[in-house]
Amino acid sequence: MRNPHGEQPSPRERRRFSRTKVPLYEAAFLSGDPRRVADLTPVSMARQQPLLLARTGWATVVDPRGRDEMERSVIRAIGPEGQSRIEPVRDATAAADAVGSLGDRLVSAGLAVPYEARSDVATAIRQVRLAAPVVPALGASALLAPAQSDIPAHLVALWFALPFVLTLSCLAIARIEIHPYAQWASPAGQRLLSALVRRSGAGDDRTYLTSVAVRGVRAIGEPDLRAAFAHREPHHEAFHRRD
Repeated sequence: MRNPHGEQPSPRERRRFSRTKVPLYEAAFLSGDPRRVADLTPVSMARQQPLLLARTGWATVVDPRGRDEMERSVIRAIGPEGQSRIEPVRDATAAADAVGSLGDRLVSAGLAVPYEARSDVATAIRQVRLAAPVVPALGASALLAPAQSDIPAHLVALWFALPFVLTLSCLAIARIEIHPYAQWASPAGQRLLSALVRRSGAGDDRTYLTSVAVRGVRAIGEPDLRAAFAHREPHHEAFHRRD
């Protein structure tokens, strides 16, 4: 597997992103996450009309065949009755094997960050953030506690000030250096996405879908279609990301 933190993407992937017809699912995954792919696919299907999206938040299958595995994942998520609320369909599509396989391919190409790497980085940052208020709290407790030794108070404060400064320094470094790696796209993937945005033209259907892939449902221009994605269930389970 390629190192997604530094190595360049494969020539094959470069060629795919250099073509006139940009691979939209890949762009959606790298720009957002599996959920972004699950947003793009119904929008694409609605524009080609194998799927109807009502402003009330319901999806209805018109053509059950699907043009690719991603569209078939949406159709399977809707179910045999051919109609479902959009929100659970998005959840199920984001967790589908087709999206997981897409992520695996992008990780292998060095364009996406593996789930384990994102999880480890996020966990480490949370632990450092937790330590930031804990250190001064312990220092204050030590200063306010009844004196148990002849150690001057300013030395006790210094002992806790040093780890506090180090903790804040780690958070600052993490924000500058580590933050890009916590996203779904690796630095190589981010560079390709930047090139994709610069190449985007105007006016055609693919440009519209590219905008949705890169910016998400907020890029949807049609009021009815935007309203369809604005409807949410009162309670729904978020998809489980592929380990």
